[in-house]
Amino acid sequence: MTVYSELMAFQRQTEALAQIMGRMGWDARTVMPRGANAQRSEEMAALEEVLHARRTDPRIGEWLEAAEASDDVAAANLRELRRDYMRNTRVPARLASELARLAPLSQTAWEEARLAGDVAAFLPWLKQMIALRREEGQAIADGGDPYDALMADYEPETDSETVAATFARMRPRLVALREAVLGAEAPAALTGHFPQEGQLRVSRRLAEHFGYDFTRGRIDLAVHPFSSGSGTDVRITTRVNVEEPFNCFYSTIHEVGHAAYEQGVAADHLLTPIGRGVSMGVHESQSRIYENQLGRSRAFTRWLFEAMVQEFGALSVKDAEAFYAAVNRVNRGYIRTEADEVQYNLHIMLRFDLERALMRGQLEAEDLEEAWNTRFEQDFGYPVDQPAHGVLQDVHWSVGLFGYFPTYALGNIYAGCLQKSLRADLPDLDAQLAEGDTSAATSWLNEKLQRFGAMRAPRATIAAACGFEPDELPLIEYLEAKFSELYRL
Repeated sequence: MTVYSELMAFQRQTEALAQIMGRMGWDARTVMPRGANAQRSEEMAALEEVLHARRTDPRIGEWLEAAEASDDVAAANLRELRRDYMRNTRVPARLASELARLAPLSQTAWEEARLAGDVAAFLPWLKQMIALRREEGQAIADGGDPYDALMADYEPETDSETVAATFARMRPRLVALREAVLGAEAPAALTGHFPQEGQLRVSRRLAEHFGYDFTRGRIDLAVHPFSSGSGTDVRITTRVNVEEPFNCFYSTIHEVGHAAYEQGVAADHLLTPIGRGVSMGVHESQSRIYENQLGRSRAFTRWLFEAMVQEFGALSVKDAEAFYAAVNRVNRGYIRTEADEVQYNLHIMLRFDLERALMRGQLEAEDLEEAWNTRFEQDFGYPVDQPAHGVLQDVHWSVGLFGYFPTYALGNIYAGCLQKSLRADLPDLDAQLAEGDTSAATSWLNEKLQRFGAMRAPRATIAAACGFEPDELPLIEYLEAKFSELYRL
């Protein structure tokens, strides 16, 4: 065996064990008995110790020093492994295990506190998580910015100053568009009662129409929708509110976008370092273009309107055009996952600033709720009415995902760039979308982006797919054009 093949054989086993770890997390959030949580915490900590030992094995350093890349695939695998090895060897095994042990317990505490609206009950868990992730960020940063170090876990090759500058350019036009839209006459909202069984049937149809392969996946219910796994086992979740079916439908489409990326990676790359999405920003570009530019388009909502009439009977909106307006209605609201396209990125900017302050030690857990509520009222113009609509609404901080939030807005930016190129290449796409046929668009995305996995760095992945360097302008122009037309601005 060559040095490279020895390294990849070792890594293949590590990747397989990581998939098992992911499956344990999926199980914990979907079908695991509630009473098993403490034991699952210990199981995940034990497996994390095994994974950390493998990821920091001194032989990896020796192999990386001696290995030579014979082609672009090998070069990309070695690039990913070098970055991961440098990161992992800076994190003590004890810390990696403690984080894995704490996460399921902290998430359960968050779920209970969210349901009860009790921030104080969650604070002890949040304080522990913040302390551990600060320690991890400092270890990885090796003297640099701990928040930047954590953000690199989700979006390599960027930093918080670059993101902050991008957000500063976006904010004025987003705020101006929101104010103009909210000052205009709002379209009628969809109202009614939509039973869970019917929503799940439509949800499954949506997944199928967007190309989700049910022979390699499944849909389950969760408190907070997510996608899990890669390769031949990629599972998604959604949630149901019987009065708000769009929550279920667009959560499903969103998670299918993530799953399609993982299911679409070339089979030759599976269980290798490049056999997965290259970053969460690029991942979000897939979920957001599926959900928004395709799923909320005038053309596709014509099909969804008919699908809902078939399932639920006559709707409160009179026709497909009124339905399109209801799908894209801009509302005063609190919840990020339910936010319209105009306001969504403003939710992300709030979280980005707060979590950066938390990881830099400029904000403490005890002051987080007040900081959130103050910032929310400044940004949105009305106060938070309950903790579940405020600081307790997102799962991310309970499991230590500090640095993750900005990737949602980066994903929107990337999706705007992809939309621009997709529409240029597929001028007749709307006629197909109106029939519920997304195959031309999803095939384009697979051919241009998904099949490569992590072959290229994040921005290079988007640039290769689009034919130009990504920036925020295509997204802003798309939003201004869509909502100016919809609201007759």
